[in-house]
Amino acid sequence: MTEGRLKIGIVMDPIESITPKKDSSLAMLLEAERRGADIISFSQTDLTLADGRAMGRGTSLRVRDNETDWFEKGASADVALGDLDAILMRKDPPFDMEYIYTTYILDRAALAGCRVVNAPQALRDMNEKAYTAWYPDLTPLTLITRSMDDMRAFLAEHGKIVVKPLDGMGGRSIFVVALGDGNANVIFETLTDYGRRFAMAQVFVPEITLGDKRILLIDGEPVPYALARIPSAEDNRGNLVMGATGKGQPLSDRDREICATVGPALRAAGVVFAGIDVIGDFMTEINVTSPTGIRELDKLFGLNIAGQMFDAIEDAL
Repeated sequence: MTEGRLKIGIVMDPIESITPKKDSSLAMLLEAERRGADIISFSQTDLTLADGRAMGRGTSLRVRDNETDWFEKGASADVALGDLDAILMRKDPPFDMEYIYTTYILDRAALAGCRVVNAPQALRDMNEKAYTAWYPDLTPLTLITRSMDDMRAFLAEHGKIVVKPLDGMGGRSIFVVALGDGNANVIFETLTDYGRRFAMAQVFVPEITLGDKRILLIDGEPVPYALARIPSAEDNRGNLVMGATGKGQPLSDRDREICATVGPALRAAGVVFAGIDVIGDFMTEINVTSPTGIRELDKLFGLNIAGQMFDAIEDAL
């Protein structure tokens, strides 16, 4: 690492596996490159705690905005994580015990002086689905349960619901279930693993046809445009990886109201970069682990969202 340069670490899935034109982690790395930072990449398996000290076997990284040739790896070396200026925690879910163990290591890095984005405790506390329960006035009616009977009763009461696991991402294992659906029982059995796992049910919001809006917040302040992900005719899910179409649009008054309520709590918890999902007038998820949407919004509106994020990081250093 070069003396005087910003030293940025990133924990992520293999950079070889990303889709460059859509990847928000790459957008962040490109901004770090523009700022002349030294970039050190880690996988979860590279991280250790040695006598209470957070360490990692890091690989130097250079990146470029090229869809076929977007990275170059350099030498690997042992790095004391506390010596880095900031670490971007961008490991995709599943949010499992290995993820939690990783946040313990990052906690020790933060105590040694490194800024971890987002704060490890916030990553543990703010499950992307369950944390909406802290804002019941902003969300559709929601049930989190292991009970298949409770799910059946919720469906009977509301007629049409959305059910999903608490630890998924990208629209995986999300089901829309209507009263009378012969697959309802097997869906509830699968999601709860026959009553052994918690799952979520929410009242169906028909405005999904207008898009599942991804709103990005930097240090608690919203980017002024949302990416509305409009489901395809063959799928109920508003996820780009599931075939939804992205449409940019300004935030509505209701969007801003939701952000004004949620944003300060995120900032206070050390969440520098978050993505909330809004359908119609209701917030359905609060994403703090590895939110996406930067590259699409940057392209649509000529923004530099990663630049805003790095401004917030450098202001805090």
